[in-house]
Amino acid sequence: MMERLGAEEFMVELCNGFRLLMDGEKGLITFESLKKNSVLLGLHDMRDDEIVCMLMEGDLDGDGAINQMEFCVLMIRMSPGLMDGSKQWVEEIDANQM
Repeated sequence: MMERLGAEEFMVELCNGFRLLMDGEKGLITFESLKKNSVLLGLHDMRDDEIVCMLMEGDLDGDGAINQMEFCVLMIRMSPGLMDGSKQWVEEIDANQM
């Protein structure tokens, strides 16, 4: 996906995804916001314990919610192909700077 969009546009899309799932007042993805918006992910049948597990997977600072940075880290971690694309992108930047 990063190859198709480019690094900047890819990050914009990740941020858009975060905003789609977050609680607008808190600026975080919370249990309530994820449960409410799980339909957008095609996950309308998710149980509460599955939502809690998703939050725990991405919650790096232990506050019970996912901030934008944690969301981006989680999305990249869950998609190994993205890392391959980012490695190629970094190599291209290094080559262009020489």
